[in-house]
Amino acid sequence: MELLTSLQRICVVLLLLGCANTMPIAARKIFGQRWEYPVDMGIRWADGMPLFGPHKTWRGLVASLAVTPLFSMFTPAGPVNGFLVALLSMAGDLIASFIKRRLKLRSGARAVGLDQCVEAMLPLVFLRNQLFLSWQEIAVITILFAAVELVVSPLLYRLGIRRNPH
Repeated sequence: MELLTSLQRICVVLLLLGCANTMPIAARKIFGQRWEYPVDMGIRWADGMPLFGPHKTWRGLVASLAVTPLFSMFTPAGPVNGFLVALLSMAGDLIASFIKRRLKLRSGARAVGLDQCVEAMLPLVFLRNQLFLSWQEIAVITILFAAVELVVSPLLYRLGIRRNPH
């Protein structure tokens, strides 16, 4: 990754983030309701709301953690960084879901910025040195990831791949 140009690094990292965050959706489409066990196991927080909600499943988490490293073998990032990107991105997604539940937003509700930025920024900040990213590249990747997600999600919904248009 060190020898890549800034544009190449940005593209590689966007692909890894895209893979990590698409795998839970793909797994739901492929497997249907099989293995649809919520990560929070139905636990409710002190506010009475679910910890994360029913859309955050072990099936999606495992799919992201299994496929992203395989995909990353074909990139300069390598499988270890691919696994770490998936792990931290899924952690960011869970954090965003936790915050959304505290804001009393239902599972699947839209929270522009929160939905995209936490799952993108968490791996980028923690893996900044391993991926040879500058702070400017992190900002660009986060903005591009959010923009792509905001455009692609409604398309995936229209195609019947996503449950919600956001």
